Amino acid sequence: MIRLDNISKQNGHQILFIDASMGIQKGEKVGLVGPNGAGKTTLFRMMTGQEQPDDGQVAIDSGMTIGYFSQEVGEMSGQSAVAAVMDGVGPVSALAAEMAELEAAMADPDQLEAFDTIIERYGEVQGRFEELDGYALEARAREVLAGLSFSQERMDGDVGLLSGGWKMRVALARILLMRPDGMLLDEPSNHLDLESLIWLEAFLKNYDGALLMTSHDRAFMNRIIGKVVEIDGGTLITYSGDLDFYDQQRALTEAQRQAQFERQQAMLAKEIKFIERFKARASHAAQVQSRVKKLDKIERVEAPRRRQAVQFEFRSPPRSGDDVLNLRDVHKGYGELSIYAGLDFKVRRKERWCILGANGAGKSTLLKLVAGDAKPDKGTVTVGASVKMGYFAQHSMDLLDGEETIFESLEGAFPQAPQGALRTLAGCFGFSGDDVEKPCRVLSGGEKARLVMARMLFDPPNLLVLDEPTNHLDMVTKEMLVAALADFEGTMLFVSHDRHFLGALSNRVLELTPEGVHQYGGGYTEYVARTGQEAPGLHPGG
Repeated sequence: MIRLDNISKQNGHQILFIDASMGIQKGEKVGLVGPNGAGKTTLFRMMTGQEQPDDGQVAIDSGMTIGYFSQEVGEMSGQSAVAAVMDGVGPVSALAAEMAELEAAMADPDQLEAFDTIIERYGEVQGRFEELDGYALEARAREVLAGLSFSQERMDGDVGLLSGGWKMRVALARILLMRPDGMLLDEPSNHLDLESLIWLEAFLKNYDGALLMTSHDRAFMNRIIGKVVEIDGGTLITYSGDLDFYDQQRALTEAQRQAQFERQQAMLAKEIKFIERFKARASHAAQVQSRVKKLDKIERVEAPRRRQAVQFEFRSPPRSGDDVLNLRDVHKGYGELSIYAGLDFKVRRKERWCILGANGAGKSTLLKLVAGDAKPDKGTVTVGASVKMGYFAQHSMDLLDGEETIFESLEGAFPQAPQGALRTLAGCFGFSGDDVEKPCRVLSGGEKARLVMARMLFDPPNLLVLDEPTNHLDMVTKEMLVAALADFEGTMLFVSHDRHFLGALSNRVLELTPEGVHQYGGGYTEYVARTGQEAPGLHPGG
């Protein structure tokens, strides 16, 4: 269906691909992996014809429709979210618009003379609209938007008033409603909550076209794909299987290549030693010449490139008292909407609570109450003795000084720290070499999140309050963060849609449902086993 044959591509001085090839067949679900900047988005753009390879060719079956979801969402305004989603389906939305115009014309007394022509045209348009199942389209559009956690009000409201994250969901819904022959999805799991993520996972599992996707969410990707394509040093390497299988194969290949490299190095050293030893002796001249020629002909084995994954090590936080948080009879609402009515909740030292609940259940509100960013309408929120809190929220990124560089931001936060320690800290969070000289105003959402996280964890608090900490993090940084937080000796309260993060780090669950608040001893993995669901409000196994 889609083939890339011996493509080469250069962006400025950076060579992205050299004679790279890959293919995707109908029904195949493929994960695209590679470090940041390796060329994943460029690959998508070449498949959609937005960019051309410098050499080689991109072959796509004739008549094949392709839907491409990228992180760049165009301007959307002046229509409802439902209309914006239907707009992406091409002929059906054009026919719907023409039918609306013709209906208006039929009711217009000034167009009586043309009535027969209008009626005839309306019949043609309506017939084509029915052929394309147009009447079911709006219902399907609403179903997709509901799956992505849109309320009816949000579906019918002006799409222009939505935040960037919700506009992303509209753009994604467009592609899903299209059901094209091939889907190219660049980070579709960004900006989704847990319920939407699980719904999307089920949708993509049932999709019967060709799928190529990137995602920083390992659990999400693993449950959908059956093949991995890795961008590695300008080439495309295909592995059958999911990410876990890919990791095993990659480690095996790397170990074999390292052994091969070491064997050849030993052989070369032996030959060079012989040549050096006997090159001045006439009696060995023929042997020396023969070995020099042999060395010239040997194809050198390259040492495998090692992926640098820097580990972040926590310093021990100061010990807090045993009672870390106590919420008693807390009431909180916004206008007519009541979020909490008499919430009692206690957190003790070393507990790691993950908070689960559908959109609007009050997950972020609870974290704001704990952090002091919001006040209860009634009741008390008490922070225990010797508690030093670190709070990560999505708005934390807006508090960075745009004129400071990354390094200046770290240095300003920790003036006593040695420069080497701050550079190591920056490296752990993905800022190596000259990256630390970037001013904060040019940083992407992901880079800002990493910088805020680095500042928060260097001098560790003993209570971490985290609202979607992995939202913008790539898989490598996320793995590093999970490994670091697993060794954290303090207390945690967090909201996350990343199931690996939830499973690895929680030992308590607070579930917010319309029927009330439930507390579970045991972490997210035990919660799933006990309830048979991965998120509140989902049917068991659904």
